[in-house]
Amino acid sequence: MSKAVLVLEDGRVFGGTSFGAEGETLGEAVFCTAMTGYQETLTDPSYHRQIVVATAPQIGNTGWNDEDDESGRIWVAGYAVRDPARRASNWRATGTLADQLVDQQIVGIAGIDTRAVVRHLRSRGSMKAGIFSGAAAANSVEDLVARVNGQQAMLGADLAAQVTTDRMYTIEPAGDHRFTVVAVDLGIKTNTPRMFAERGMRVHVVPSNVTLDEIKALNPNGVFLSNGPGDPATQDAAVALTKEILGEGMPLFGICFGNQILGRALGLNTYKMKFGHRGINIPVVDHNTGRISITAQNHGFALEGEAGQRFDTPFGLAEVSHTCANDGAVEGVQLVDGRAFSVQYHPEAAAGPHDAAYLFDRFAGLMEEN
Repeated sequence: MSKAVLVLEDGRVFGGTSFGAEGETLGEAVFCTAMTGYQETLTDPSYHRQIVVATAPQIGNTGWNDEDDESGRIWVAGYAVRDPARRASNWRATGTLADQLVDQQIVGIAGIDTRAVVRHLRSRGSMKAGIFSGAAAANSVEDLVARVNGQQAMLGADLAAQVTTDRMYTIEPAGDHRFTVVAVDLGIKTNTPRMFAERGMRVHVVPSNVTLDEIKALNPNGVFLSNGPGDPATQDAAVALTKEILGEGMPLFGICFGNQILGRALGLNTYKMKFGHRGINIPVVDHNTGRISITAQNHGFALEGEAGQRFDTPFGLAEVSHTCANDGAVEGVQLVDGRAFSVQYHPEAAAGPHDAAYLFDRFAGLMEEN
């Protein structure tokens, strides 16, 4: 293993050894508090252009398998861990994490003080970063910091078009067909259509540049807006499409990035969070029921608003339906009449808790009513 360094935009440098491919990678440094599910994290398109720092001290002990990918590839820009497992031990494992990082040319770093990195990011905020290993790590600190600061910031980054599907594909329902859903792919995770299919829904996953006429031609019972990466303030086309869908009165459900898109369509603004929510242990309050769900999350942007806030829209009265119990961030919005709703967290929970899986049943009930 060769020398490696994690370099932050403010000049802070953390030393370690190479993990995965050698070379250099640039992205936004963020941290994930999940203790399990690293394979799902690494393959989640929402992590595109992000260098993920794992807060769990040991990573890789269950290896890599052929079942848990959330997309067709690893999307993270880089991976920073403290103690990579020396061997994989799981009956489903078909290889190791380290081998996958090498095979997919993902530059990582191991052996660093991840607690110190996380404390720094919590106090200073997520920031531009780079991992440099092998020959790339031999450059001066000044040169590496300049390389880091020369990259595009996440604020203002339009990334959904980089992760969306090139063409429509269909996931058939498990069992009897009950409903047809059009899922707009802004960075969709594999498990989301699977959750729909388990409830008798045929899912047409369509590119992010789909038009309303193309959606209507599929004769859906409802429309879904997926998760995805980047700054929601750049998604004017997706917001315009969402307004058209709302104007048609179609049942609509959104997750994560989709929550921000629906919120913008309803008139709310978005902002970049200091260090975001990334993990599978984040409490969310449903203000209609008082129920608290432990949720999986991955977002660095959020909607402006407060718990229980109600506001007028061209589509009827809307409200902030969910907030984070930790910091009050908006975690869900909905039209009060119920025909459109969204949440900031991931009810498909791969990997993560299953507290919020009922939202897929709620969407099914909404389509049944319509």
